Amino acid sequence: MARHLITSAIPYINGIKHLGNLVGSQLPADLYARYLRARGHEVLYLCATDEHGTPAELAATKAGKPVADYCAEMHEVQSKIAEGFRLSFDHFGRSSSEANKTLTQHFAKVLDEQGLIHEVSETQMYSKTDGRYLPDRYIEGTCPNCGFDSARGDQCDNCTKQLDPVDLINPHSTISGSTDLEMRETKHLYLAQSQMKDQIEEWIDTRVDWPVLTTSIAKKWLNDGDGLQDRGITRDLDWGVPVQKGDAPWPGMEGKVFYVWFDAPIEYIACGQEWVDAGKGTDWERWWRTDKGADDVRYTQFMGKDNVPFHTLSFPVTILGSGEPWKLVDYIKSFNYLNYDGGQFSTSRGRGVFMDQALEILPADYWRWWLLSHVPETSDAEFTWESFQSGVNKDLADVLGNFASRVTKFCRSKFSEAVPEGGTPGAAEATLIADMTAKIREYEHHMEAIEIRKAAAALRGAWVLGNEYLQEVAPWTTFKTDPEQAAMQIRLALNLIRLYSVISAPFIPDACADLLKAMQTDDDSWPTDVPAALELLPAGHAFTVPDVTFRKITDDERADWQQRFAGTRG
Repeated sequence: MARHLITSAIPYINGIKHLGNLVGSQLPADLYARYLRARGHEVLYLCATDEHGTPAELAATKAGKPVADYCAEMHEVQSKIAEGFRLSFDHFGRSSSEANKTLTQHFAKVLDEQGLIHEVSETQMYSKTDGRYLPDRYIEGTCPNCGFDSARGDQCDNCTKQLDPVDLINPHSTISGSTDLEMRETKHLYLAQSQMKDQIEEWIDTRVDWPVLTTSIAKKWLNDGDGLQDRGITRDLDWGVPVQKGDAPWPGMEGKVFYVWFDAPIEYIACGQEWVDAGKGTDWERWWRTDKGADDVRYTQFMGKDNVPFHTLSFPVTILGSGEPWKLVDYIKSFNYLNYDGGQFSTSRGRGVFMDQALEILPADYWRWWLLSHVPETSDAEFTWESFQSGVNKDLADVLGNFASRVTKFCRSKFSEAVPEGGTPGAAEATLIADMTAKIREYEHHMEAIEIRKAAAALRGAWVLGNEYLQEVAPWTTFKTDPEQAAMQIRLALNLIRLYSVISAPFIPDACADLLKAMQTDDDSWPTDVPAALELLPAGHAFTVPDVTFRKITDDERADWQQRFAGTRG
Protein backbone atom coordinates (compact mmCIF):
# COMPACT_ATOMS: atom_id res chain seq x y z
CA MET A 1 0.00 0.00 0.00
CA ALA A 2 1.29 3.43 -0.95
CA ARG A 3 0.35 6.87 0.34
CA HIS A 4 -1.03 9.34 -2.21
CA LEU A 5 -1.63 13.04 -1.68
CA ILE A 6 -3.87 14.52 -4.38
CA THR A 7 -4.91 18.13 -4.97
CA SER A 8 -6.97 19.67 -7.74
CA ALA A 9 -6.76 23.33 -8.70
CA ILE A 10 -8.95 25.25 -6.29
CA PRO A 11 -11.93 26.92 -7.98
CA TYR A 12 -12.66 30.63 -7.63
CA ILE A 13 -15.50 31.46 -5.29
CA ASN A 14 -17.16 33.84 -7.76
CA GLY A 15 -19.98 31.71 -9.09
CA ILE A 16 -20.75 28.20 -10.20
CA LYS A 17 -18.15 26.53 -12.39
CA HIS A 18 -18.72 25.15 -15.88
CA LEU A 19 -18.00 21.68 -17.25
CA GLY A 20 -14.65 22.83 -18.63
CA ASN A 21 -13.49 23.71 -15.10
CA LEU A 22 -14.77 20.38 -13.81
CA VAL A 23 -12.95 18.22 -16.37
CA GLY A 24 -9.77 20.29 -16.14
CA SER A 25 -8.98 19.48 -12.52
CA GLN A 26 -11.51 18.17 -9.99
CA LEU A 27 -13.08 15.32 -11.95
CA PRO A 28 -9.83 13.64 -13.12
CA ALA A 29 -8.41 14.04 -9.61
CA ASP A 30 -11.49 12.36 -8.18
CA LEU A 31 -11.19 9.51 -10.70
CA TYR A 32 -7.57 8.92 -9.69
CA ALA A 33 -8.37 9.14 -5.97
CA ARG A 34 -11.24 6.66 -6.29
CA TYR A 35 -9.08 4.25 -8.27
CA LEU A 36 -6.23 4.36 -5.76
CA ARG A 37 -8.62 3.81 -2.86
CA ALA A 38 -10.16 0.85 -4.69
CA ARG A 39 -6.68 -0.65 -5.00
CA GLY A 40 -6.13 -0.37 -1.26
CA HIS A 41 -3.86 2.70 -1.13
CA GLU A 42 -4.05 5.42 1.52
CA VAL A 43 -5.29 8.60 -0.14
CA LEU A 44 -5.72 12.20 1.00
CA TYR A 45 -7.60 14.21 -1.63
CA LEU A 46 -7.81 17.92 -0.82
CA CYS A 47 -9.50 20.82 -2.56
CA ALA A 48 -10.90 24.19 -1.49
CA THR A 49 -12.51 27.37 -2.71
CA ASP A 50 -10.21 30.22 -3.77
CA GLU A 51 -11.82 33.15 -1.97
CA HIS A 52 -9.48 36.13 -2.13
CA GLY A 53 -8.82 38.83 -4.66
CA THR A 54 -10.99 41.15 -6.70
CA PRO A 55 -13.17 38.38 -8.23
CA ALA A 56 -14.68 37.74 -4.79
CA GLU A 57 -15.05 41.45 -4.01
CA LEU A 58 -16.80 42.22 -7.27
CA ALA A 59 -19.08 39.20 -7.13
CA ALA A 60 -20.10 40.12 -3.58
CA THR A 61 -20.79 43.72 -4.60
CA LYS A 62 -22.91 42.51 -7.51
CA ALA A 63 -24.82 40.22 -5.14
CA GLY A 64 -25.26 43.08 -2.65
CA LYS A 65 -23.62 41.16 0.20
CA PRO A 66 -20.56 41.59 2.44
CA VAL A 67 -17.72 39.68 0.84
CA ALA A 68 -17.25 37.32 3.80
CA ASP A 69 -20.94 36.38 3.75
CA TYR A 70 -20.89 35.93 0.00
CA CYS A 71 -17.88 33.62 0.18
CA ALA A 72 -19.44 31.52 2.95
CA GLU A 73 -22.64 31.09 0.93
CA MET A 74 -20.83 30.25 -2.29
CA HIS A 75 -18.59 27.74 -0.54
CA GLU A 76 -21.73 25.93 0.56
CA VAL A 77 -23.12 26.08 -2.98
CA GLN A 78 -19.92 24.73 -4.52
CA SER A 79 -19.72 22.01 -1.83
CA LYS A 80 -23.21 20.77 -2.64
CA ILE A 81 -22.54 20.75 -6.38
CA ALA A 82 -19.30 18.84 -5.78
CA GLU A 83 -21.29 16.29 -3.78
CA GLY A 84 -23.75 16.13 -6.68
CA PHE A 85 -20.93 15.13 -9.01
CA ARG A 86 -19.69 12.68 -6.35
CA LEU A 87 -16.31 14.40 -5.97
CA SER A 88 -14.76 12.41 -3.13
CA PHE A 89 -12.73 15.12 -1.39
CA ASP A 90 -11.40 14.11 1.99
CA HIS A 91 -11.84 17.80 2.77
CA PHE A 92 -13.12 20.78 0.79
CA GLY A 93 -11.58 23.77 2.48
CA ARG A 94 -11.51 27.54 2.15
CA SER A 95 -8.56 29.79 1.36
CA SER A 96 -10.06 32.38 3.74
CA SER A 97 -9.52 29.97 6.65
CA GLU A 98 -7.53 30.98 9.70
CA ALA A 99 -5.16 28.11 8.90
CA ASN A 100 -4.33 29.57 5.49
CA LYS A 101 -4.00 33.10 6.83
CA THR A 102 -1.49 31.93 9.46
CA LEU A 103 0.48 29.74 7.06
CA THR A 104 0.62 32.40 4.32
CA GLN A 105 1.97 34.97 6.77
CA HIS A 106 4.46 32.36 8.00
CA PHE A 107 5.76 31.71 4.49
CA ALA A 108 6.10 35.46 3.85
CA LYS A 109 8.16 35.81 7.03
CA VAL A 110 10.57 32.94 6.27
CA LEU A 111 10.92 33.97 2.61
CA ASP A 112 11.83 37.46 3.78
CA GLU A 113 14.37 35.99 6.20
CA GLN A 114 15.85 34.03 3.27
CA GLY A 115 16.31 37.29 1.34
CA LEU A 116 13.69 36.39 -1.25
CA ILE A 117 11.27 39.27 -0.68
CA HIS A 118 12.01 42.88 -1.52
CA GLU A 119 10.01 46.10 -1.57
CA VAL A 120 9.38 47.85 -4.85
CA SER A 121 7.98 51.31 -5.52
CA GLU A 122 5.99 50.99 -8.66
CA THR A 123 3.28 52.62 -10.64
CA GLN A 124 0.04 50.71 -10.84
CA MET A 125 -2.99 51.13 -13.04
CA TYR A 126 -5.63 53.30 -11.40
CA SER A 127 -9.12 53.78 -12.76
CA LYS A 128 -10.49 57.27 -12.13
CA THR A 129 -13.96 56.10 -13.08
CA ASP A 130 -13.90 53.20 -10.61
CA GLY A 131 -11.99 55.16 -7.94
CA ARG A 132 -9.59 52.30 -7.23
CA TYR A 133 -6.41 50.56 -8.22
CA LEU A 134 -7.18 47.83 -10.70
CA PRO A 135 -5.82 44.35 -10.02
CA ASP A 136 -4.26 42.72 -13.04
CA ARG A 137 -7.23 40.42 -13.71
CA TYR A 138 -9.55 43.42 -14.07
CA ILE A 139 -7.64 45.07 -16.83
CA GLU A 140 -8.11 43.68 -20.31
CA GLY A 141 -6.67 44.58 -23.66
CA THR A 142 -4.87 43.15 -26.66
CA CYS A 143 -1.97 40.78 -26.00
CA PRO A 144 1.30 42.20 -27.39
CA ASN A 145 2.54 38.66 -27.97
CA CYS A 146 -0.27 36.97 -29.93
CA GLY A 147 -2.84 39.68 -30.60
CA PHE A 148 -5.62 38.07 -28.54
CA ASP A 149 -8.08 40.91 -27.81
CA SER A 150 -9.21 39.71 -24.35
CA ALA A 151 -5.87 39.26 -22.62
CA ARG A 152 -5.85 40.06 -18.91
CA GLY A 153 -3.35 42.19 -17.07
CA ASP A 154 -1.62 39.18 -15.52
CA GLN A 155 -1.74 36.60 -18.29
CA CYS A 156 -2.99 35.92 -21.81
CA ASP A 157 -5.38 32.97 -21.78
CA ASN A 158 -4.69 32.38 -25.45
CA CYS A 159 -0.88 32.03 -25.49
CA THR A 160 -0.37 31.71 -21.67
CA LYS A 161 2.26 34.49 -21.67
CA GLN A 162 2.80 36.20 -18.32
CA LEU A 163 1.94 39.89 -18.64
CA ASP A 164 1.83 43.15 -16.74
CA PRO A 165 -1.05 45.60 -17.30
CA VAL A 166 1.25 48.14 -18.97
CA ASP A 167 2.09 45.52 -21.61
CA LEU A 168 -1.49 45.46 -22.92
CA ILE A 169 -2.50 47.36 -26.02
CA ASN A 170 -5.61 49.53 -25.54
CA PRO A 171 -6.28 48.47 -21.93
CA HIS A 172 -9.64 49.04 -20.25
CA SER A 173 -11.27 48.37 -16.88
CA THR A 174 -13.41 45.25 -16.86
CA ILE A 175 -15.41 46.74 -13.98
CA SER A 176 -16.69 49.80 -15.80
CA GLY A 177 -15.24 49.45 -19.30
CA SER A 178 -13.48 52.77 -18.77
CA THR A 179 -10.29 53.55 -20.66
CA ASP A 180 -9.65 56.55 -18.35
CA LEU A 181 -6.73 54.81 -16.69
CA GLU A 182 -3.52 56.22 -15.30
CA MET A 183 -0.44 54.88 -13.56
CA ARG A 184 -0.03 55.91 -9.92
CA GLU A 185 2.81 55.15 -7.52
CA THR A 186 2.38 52.55 -4.77
CA LYS A 187 4.66 50.17 -2.85
CA HIS A 188 4.49 46.38 -3.06
CA LEU A 189 6.40 43.29 -2.00
CA TYR A 190 8.01 41.13 -4.68
CA LEU A 191 9.03 37.49 -4.52
CA ALA A 192 12.55 37.17 -5.96
CA GLN A 193 11.77 34.30 -8.31
CA SER A 194 14.75 35.22 -10.52
CA GLN A 195 17.15 34.25 -7.71
CA MET A 196 15.61 30.77 -7.68
CA LYS A 197 15.65 30.17 -11.44
CA ASP A 198 18.54 27.69 -11.50
CA GLN A 199 17.25 25.75 -8.51
CA ILE A 200 13.73 25.59 -9.98
CA GLU A 201 15.05 24.45 -13.34
CA GLU A 202 17.18 21.73 -11.73
CA TRP A 203 14.13 20.56 -9.80
CA ILE A 204 11.93 20.49 -12.91
CA ASP A 205 14.63 18.51 -14.74
CA THR A 206 14.30 15.78 -12.09
CA ARG A 207 10.60 15.34 -12.99
CA VAL A 208 11.34 13.25 -16.06
CA ASP A 209 7.88 11.67 -16.26
CA TRP A 210 5.84 14.88 -16.30
CA PRO A 211 3.42 15.31 -19.25
CA VAL A 212 4.90 17.24 -22.17
CA LEU A 213 2.22 19.90 -21.73
CA THR A 214 3.30 20.57 -18.14
CA THR A 215 7.04 20.64 -18.80
CA SER A 216 6.82 22.71 -21.99
CA ILE A 217 4.80 25.48 -20.31
CA ALA A 218 7.18 25.55 -17.32
CA LYS A 219 10.28 25.70 -19.55
CA LYS A 220 8.71 28.41 -21.68
CA TRP A 221 8.17 30.62 -18.65
CA LEU A 222 11.65 29.85 -17.34
CA ASN A 223 13.54 30.64 -20.51
CA ASP A 224 11.51 32.73 -22.97
CA GLY A 225 12.45 36.38 -23.26
CA ASP A 226 14.01 37.63 -20.06
CA GLY A 227 13.29 34.35 -18.26
CA LEU A 228 11.79 33.92 -14.82
CA GLN A 229 10.88 37.31 -13.40
CA ASP A 230 10.31 38.53 -9.86
CA ARG A 231 6.60 38.63 -9.05
CA GLY A 232 4.52 41.04 -6.99
CA ILE A 233 2.87 39.23 -4.08
CA THR A 234 0.83 42.07 -2.54
CA ARG A 235 -2.18 44.07 -3.70
CA ASP A 236 -4.07 47.22 -2.74
CA LEU A 237 -7.28 45.47 -1.73
CA ASP A 238 -9.46 45.15 1.36
CA TRP A 239 -10.23 41.43 1.10
CA GLY A 240 -7.46 38.90 1.54
CA VAL A 241 -4.72 37.77 3.88
CA PRO A 242 -3.31 40.91 5.57
CA VAL A 243 0.36 41.48 4.86
CA GLN A 244 2.34 40.54 7.97
CA LYS A 245 5.65 38.91 8.88
CA GLY A 246 4.17 35.96 10.68
CA ASP A 247 2.16 37.54 13.49
CA ALA A 248 4.13 40.83 13.36
CA PRO A 249 3.25 43.96 11.35
CA TRP A 250 5.08 44.68 8.08
CA PRO A 251 6.07 48.37 8.15
CA GLY A 252 4.94 50.21 5.03
CA MET A 253 2.52 47.49 4.00
CA GLU A 254 -0.41 48.57 6.16
CA GLY A 255 -3.79 48.08 4.50
CA LYS A 256 -2.44 45.70 1.86
CA VAL A 257 -3.17 42.02 1.35
CA PHE A 258 -1.20 39.20 -0.20
CA TYR A 259 -1.83 38.53 -3.88
CA VAL A 260 -4.36 35.74 -4.32
CA TRP A 261 -1.87 33.72 -6.38
CA PHE A 262 0.54 33.76 -3.44
CA ASP A 263 -1.91 32.53 -0.81
CA ALA A 264 -4.10 30.22 -2.95
CA PRO A 265 -1.54 27.40 -3.48
CA ILE A 266 -0.57 27.60 0.20
CA GLU A 267 -4.20 26.64 0.91
CA TYR A 268 -3.40 23.14 -0.36
CA ILE A 269 -1.25 22.71 2.74
CA ALA A 270 -3.56 24.65 5.05
CA CYS A 271 -6.45 22.51 3.87
CA GLY A 272 -4.68 19.57 5.50
CA GLN A 273 -4.85 21.34 8.83
CA GLU A 274 -8.52 22.22 8.18
CA TRP A 275 -9.12 18.50 7.56
CA VAL A 276 -7.75 17.75 11.02
CA ASP A 277 -9.60 20.70 12.62
CA ALA A 278 -12.86 19.36 11.11
CA GLY A 279 -12.29 16.08 12.93
CA LYS A 280 -11.74 14.09 9.74
CA GLY A 281 -8.05 13.34 10.21
CA THR A 282 -5.44 13.24 12.93
CA ASP A 283 -2.06 14.23 11.50
CA TRP A 284 -1.80 16.57 8.51
CA GLU A 285 1.95 17.07 8.87
CA ARG A 286 2.69 13.43 7.97
CA TRP A 287 1.30 14.33 4.52
CA TRP A 288 2.98 17.71 4.09
CA ARG A 289 6.30 17.76 5.95
CA THR A 290 9.13 15.47 4.96
CA ASP A 291 10.53 15.66 8.49
CA LYS A 292 7.20 14.36 9.85
CA GLY A 293 6.70 11.35 7.55
CA ALA A 294 5.76 12.85 4.18
CA ASP A 295 8.93 11.64 2.46
CA ASP A 296 7.12 8.45 1.41
CA VAL A 297 4.08 10.30 0.03
CA ARG A 298 3.50 10.62 -3.72
CA TYR A 299 1.94 14.03 -4.38
CA THR A 300 -0.05 14.55 -7.58
CA GLN A 301 -1.64 17.82 -8.69
CA PHE A 302 -4.38 18.20 -11.31
CA MET A 303 -5.01 21.45 -13.18
CA GLY A 304 -5.79 23.20 -16.44
CA LYS A 305 -2.86 24.40 -18.52
CA ASP A 306 -3.47 28.04 -17.56
CA ASN A 307 -2.56 27.18 -13.95
CA VAL A 308 0.68 25.35 -14.78
CA PRO A 309 3.08 28.33 -14.49
CA PHE A 310 2.02 29.10 -10.93
CA HIS A 311 2.30 25.45 -9.85
CA THR A 312 5.60 24.68 -11.58
CA LEU A 313 7.33 27.97 -10.76
CA SER A 314 5.78 30.37 -8.23
CA PHE A 315 4.52 27.84 -5.67
CA PRO A 316 7.74 25.77 -5.82
CA VAL A 317 9.70 29.02 -5.32
CA THR A 318 7.66 29.55 -2.14
CA ILE A 319 8.26 25.98 -0.94
CA LEU A 320 11.93 25.64 -1.89
CA GLY A 321 12.72 29.23 -1.00
CA SER A 322 11.43 28.79 2.53
CA GLY A 323 14.21 26.31 3.25
CA GLU A 324 11.70 24.29 5.27
CA PRO A 325 10.97 20.57 4.74
CA TRP A 326 7.64 20.88 2.90
CA LYS A 327 6.51 18.20 0.45
CA LEU A 328 6.99 19.17 -3.19
CA VAL A 329 4.76 17.92 -5.96
CA ASP A 330 5.89 14.71 -7.67
CA TYR A 331 3.59 14.76 -10.70
CA ILE A 332 1.51 17.49 -12.31
CA LYS A 333 -1.28 16.27 -14.57
CA SER A 334 -2.27 19.23 -16.71
CA PHE A 335 -5.06 19.51 -19.24
CA ASN A 336 -5.84 21.48 -22.34
CA TYR A 337 -9.17 23.24 -22.72
CA LEU A 338 -12.60 21.75 -23.23
CA ASN A 339 -14.42 24.01 -25.65
CA TYR A 340 -18.16 24.36 -25.99
CA ASP A 341 -20.01 23.95 -29.27
CA GLY A 342 -17.61 25.91 -31.46
CA GLY A 343 -16.44 28.41 -28.81
CA GLN A 344 -14.90 28.54 -25.35
CA PHE A 345 -16.41 27.76 -21.97
CA SER A 346 -16.06 30.87 -19.82
CA THR A 347 -17.18 31.54 -16.26
CA SER A 348 -16.55 35.28 -16.53
CA ARG A 349 -18.46 35.51 -19.79
CA GLY A 350 -21.18 33.06 -18.73
CA ARG A 351 -20.73 30.78 -21.71
CA GLY A 352 -21.37 27.02 -21.64
CA VAL A 353 -23.10 24.40 -19.50
CA PHE A 354 -22.58 25.00 -15.79
CA MET A 355 -22.32 22.30 -13.16
CA ASP A 356 -25.66 22.99 -11.48
CA GLN A 357 -27.45 23.04 -14.83
CA ALA A 358 -25.88 19.76 -15.87
CA LEU A 359 -27.15 18.01 -12.73
CA GLU A 360 -30.67 19.35 -13.33
CA ILE A 361 -30.73 17.58 -16.71
CA LEU A 362 -29.18 14.20 -15.98
CA PRO A 363 -27.50 12.30 -13.12
CA ALA A 364 -23.80 12.82 -12.46
CA ASP A 365 -22.63 9.53 -14.00
CA TYR A 366 -23.79 10.54 -17.50
CA TRP A 367 -21.59 13.64 -17.33
CA ARG A 368 -18.72 11.92 -15.56
CA TRP A 369 -18.46 9.26 -18.24
CA TRP A 370 -18.56 11.58 -21.24
CA LEU A 371 -16.22 14.17 -19.73
CA LEU A 372 -13.63 11.66 -18.57
CA SER A 373 -13.71 9.63 -21.79
CA HIS A 374 -13.18 12.88 -23.75
CA VAL A 375 -10.81 14.62 -21.31
CA PRO A 376 -8.54 17.12 -23.15
CA GLU A 377 -5.23 15.44 -22.38
CA THR A 378 -3.17 15.81 -25.56
CA SER A 379 -5.07 18.66 -27.24
CA ASP A 380 -8.12 20.83 -26.75
CA ALA A 381 -11.39 18.89 -26.91
CA GLU A 382 -14.89 19.99 -27.81
CA PHE A 383 -18.20 19.38 -26.09
CA THR A 384 -21.05 18.99 -28.55
CA TRP A 385 -24.53 17.76 -27.76
CA GLU A 386 -24.31 15.21 -30.56
CA SER A 387 -21.14 13.70 -29.11
CA PHE A 388 -22.62 13.69 -25.62
CA GLN A 389 -25.77 11.92 -26.79
CA SER A 390 -23.75 9.37 -28.75
CA GLY A 391 -21.38 8.65 -25.85
CA VAL A 392 -24.21 8.12 -23.37
CA ASN A 393 -26.36 6.04 -25.68
CA LYS A 394 -23.66 3.84 -27.17
CA ASP A 395 -21.33 3.32 -24.21
CA LEU A 396 -23.52 3.52 -21.13
CA ALA A 397 -26.96 2.44 -22.36
CA ASP A 398 -26.14 0.01 -25.19
CA VAL A 399 -23.01 -1.63 -23.80
CA LEU A 400 -22.97 -1.58 -19.99
CA GLY A 401 -26.62 -0.99 -19.10
CA ASN A 402 -27.95 -3.38 -21.73
CA PHE A 403 -25.62 -6.15 -20.54
CA ALA A 404 -26.86 -5.91 -16.93
CA SER A 405 -30.48 -5.78 -18.05
CA ARG A 406 -30.30 -8.72 -20.49
CA VAL A 407 -28.49 -11.03 -18.10
CA THR A 408 -30.63 -10.41 -15.00
CA LYS A 409 -33.96 -10.44 -16.83
CA PHE A 410 -33.11 -13.64 -18.71
CA CYS A 411 -32.02 -15.36 -15.51
CA ARG A 412 -35.22 -14.32 -13.73
CA SER A 413 -37.41 -15.60 -16.56
CA LYS A 414 -35.63 -18.94 -17.17
CA PHE A 415 -34.20 -19.78 -13.73
CA SER A 416 -34.97 -17.48 -10.78
CA GLU A 417 -33.63 -14.39 -9.04
CA ALA A 418 -30.66 -16.40 -7.85
CA VAL A 419 -27.37 -17.41 -9.46
CA PRO A 420 -28.13 -20.72 -11.28
CA GLU A 421 -26.03 -23.83 -10.79
CA GLY A 422 -24.85 -26.48 -13.23
CA GLY A 423 -22.79 -26.67 -16.42
CA THR A 424 -19.08 -26.85 -17.12
CA PRO A 425 -16.99 -23.96 -18.48
CA GLY A 426 -15.37 -24.57 -21.86
CA ALA A 427 -13.22 -22.86 -24.48
CA ALA A 428 -15.43 -19.79 -24.82
CA GLU A 429 -15.25 -19.13 -21.10
CA ALA A 430 -11.47 -19.66 -21.01
CA THR A 431 -11.07 -17.17 -23.86
CA LEU A 432 -13.30 -14.62 -22.15
CA ILE A 433 -11.40 -14.90 -18.86
CA ALA A 434 -8.03 -14.55 -20.60
CA ASP A 435 -9.21 -11.56 -22.65
CA MET A 436 -10.86 -9.95 -19.62
CA THR A 437 -7.70 -10.38 -17.54
CA ALA A 438 -5.61 -8.72 -20.23
CA LYS A 439 -8.09 -5.87 -20.63
CA ILE A 440 -8.27 -5.20 -16.87
CA ARG A 441 -4.46 -5.20 -16.63
CA GLU A 442 -4.41 -2.71 -19.53
CA TYR A 443 -7.00 -0.58 -17.73
CA GLU A 444 -4.93 -0.65 -14.52
CA HIS A 445 -1.79 0.35 -16.40
CA HIS A 446 -3.47 3.41 -17.90
CA MET A 447 -5.08 4.42 -14.61
CA GLU A 448 -1.77 4.23 -12.77
CA ALA A 449 -0.15 6.32 -15.51
CA ILE A 450 -3.13 8.75 -15.34
CA GLU A 451 -3.81 8.21 -19.04
CA ILE A 452 -7.50 8.85 -18.65
CA ARG A 453 -8.82 8.55 -22.20
CA LYS A 454 -6.91 5.31 -22.69
CA ALA A 455 -8.23 4.03 -19.37
CA ALA A 456 -11.80 4.84 -20.41
CA ALA A 457 -11.28 3.05 -23.72
CA ALA A 458 -9.91 -0.03 -21.94
CA LEU A 459 -12.83 -0.02 -19.51
CA ARG A 460 -15.33 0.18 -22.34
CA GLY A 461 -13.39 -2.64 -24.00
CA ALA A 462 -13.98 -4.78 -20.91
CA TRP A 463 -17.71 -4.07 -21.15
CA VAL A 464 -17.68 -5.03 -24.83
CA LEU A 465 -16.02 -8.39 -24.06
CA GLY A 466 -19.00 -9.40 -21.94
CA ASN A 467 -21.45 -8.47 -24.67
CA GLU A 468 -19.42 -10.32 -27.30
CA TYR A 469 -19.39 -13.40 -25.06
CA LEU A 470 -23.18 -13.29 -24.73
CA GLN A 471 -23.58 -12.96 -28.47
CA GLU A 472 -21.23 -15.89 -29.08
CA VAL A 473 -22.66 -18.39 -26.58
CA ALA A 474 -26.28 -17.16 -26.87
CA PRO A 475 -27.66 -18.60 -23.61
CA TRP A 476 -31.23 -17.95 -24.80
CA THR A 477 -30.56 -20.49 -27.55
CA THR A 478 -28.44 -22.84 -25.43
CA PHE A 479 -31.25 -23.01 -22.86
CA LYS A 480 -33.54 -24.79 -25.31
CA THR A 481 -31.22 -27.79 -25.64
CA ASP A 482 -28.88 -27.64 -22.63
CA PRO A 483 -30.30 -25.67 -19.66
CA GLU A 484 -27.33 -26.55 -17.43
CA GLN A 485 -24.84 -25.10 -19.92
CA ALA A 486 -27.00 -21.96 -20.17
CA ALA A 487 -26.95 -21.79 -16.36
CA MET A 488 -23.16 -21.78 -16.37
CA GLN A 489 -23.09 -19.02 -19.00
CA ILE A 490 -25.51 -16.87 -17.02
CA ARG A 491 -23.66 -17.55 -13.76
CA LEU A 492 -20.50 -16.20 -15.36
CA ALA A 493 -22.38 -13.21 -16.76
CA LEU A 494 -23.89 -12.36 -13.37
CA ASN A 495 -20.39 -12.40 -11.88
CA LEU A 496 -19.30 -10.09 -14.69
CA ILE A 497 -21.92 -7.56 -13.55
CA ARG A 498 -20.33 -7.51 -10.10
CA LEU A 499 -16.85 -7.25 -11.61
CA TYR A 500 -17.96 -4.36 -13.85
CA SER A 501 -19.45 -2.55 -10.87
CA VAL A 502 -16.07 -2.68 -9.10
CA ILE A 503 -13.76 -1.64 -11.92
CA SER A 504 -16.15 0.99 -13.32
CA ALA A 505 -16.84 2.70 -9.98
CA PRO A 506 -14.08 5.33 -10.32
CA PHE A 507 -15.82 6.59 -13.48
CA ILE A 508 -19.52 6.04 -12.68
CA PRO A 509 -19.86 5.52 -8.91
CA ASP A 510 -23.64 5.82 -8.51
CA ALA A 511 -24.54 3.33 -11.24
CA CYS A 512 -21.97 0.89 -9.92
CA ALA A 513 -23.30 1.17 -6.38
CA ASP A 514 -26.77 0.39 -7.75
CA LEU A 515 -25.48 -2.64 -9.67
CA LEU A 516 -23.61 -3.94 -6.63
CA LYS A 517 -26.79 -3.54 -4.58
CA ALA A 518 -28.80 -5.41 -7.24
CA MET A 519 -26.27 -8.23 -7.05
CA GLN A 520 -26.93 -8.21 -3.28
CA THR A 521 -23.28 -8.07 -2.32
CA ASP A 522 -21.08 -5.48 -0.67
CA ASP A 523 -17.93 -7.24 -1.84
CA ASP A 524 -16.19 -4.56 -3.89
CA SER A 525 -12.75 -6.21 -3.79
CA TRP A 526 -10.58 -5.44 -6.79
CA PRO A 527 -10.26 -8.31 -9.33
CA THR A 528 -6.53 -8.92 -8.99
CA ASP A 529 -7.40 -12.57 -9.69
CA VAL A 530 -9.96 -12.39 -12.49
CA PRO A 531 -10.86 -16.12 -12.59
CA ALA A 532 -11.56 -16.05 -8.84
CA ALA A 533 -13.50 -12.79 -9.17
CA LEU A 534 -15.77 -14.42 -11.75
CA GLU A 535 -16.72 -17.12 -9.27
CA LEU A 536 -17.35 -14.82 -6.33
CA LEU A 537 -21.16 -15.02 -6.54
CA PRO A 538 -21.87 -18.73 -5.98
CA ALA A 539 -24.81 -20.75 -7.22
CA GLY A 540 -27.89 -19.94 -5.17
CA HIS A 541 -26.78 -16.34 -4.41
CA ALA A 542 -29.86 -14.12 -4.67
CA PHE A 543 -30.01 -10.95 -6.78
CA THR A 544 -32.61 -8.48 -7.98
CA VAL A 545 -33.14 -7.16 -11.48
CA PRO A 546 -31.80 -3.58 -11.44
CA ASP A 547 -33.76 -0.61 -12.65
CA VAL A 548 -32.65 0.81 -15.98
CA THR A 549 -28.99 1.61 -15.33
CA PHE A 550 -28.73 4.22 -18.07
CA ARG A 551 -31.52 5.56 -20.22
CA LYS A 552 -30.96 6.83 -23.72
CA ILE A 553 -31.01 10.49 -24.62
CA THR A 554 -33.62 11.17 -27.29
CA ASP A 555 -33.11 13.35 -30.34
CA ASP A 556 -35.81 15.70 -29.07
CA GLU A 557 -34.02 16.11 -25.73
CA ARG A 558 -30.73 16.76 -27.44
CA ALA A 559 -32.29 19.42 -29.69
CA ASP A 560 -34.02 21.04 -26.73
CA TRP A 561 -30.83 21.20 -24.66
CA GLN A 562 -28.83 22.50 -27.60
CA GLN A 563 -31.26 25.39 -27.92
CA ARG A 564 -31.67 25.92 -24.19
CA PHE A 565 -27.93 26.15 -23.54
CA ALA A 566 -26.94 28.09 -26.60
CA GLY A 567 -23.87 29.49 -24.91
CA THR A 568 -24.92 31.99 -22.27
CA ARG A 569 -26.08 31.76 -18.68
CA GLY A 570 -28.74 34.23 -17.70
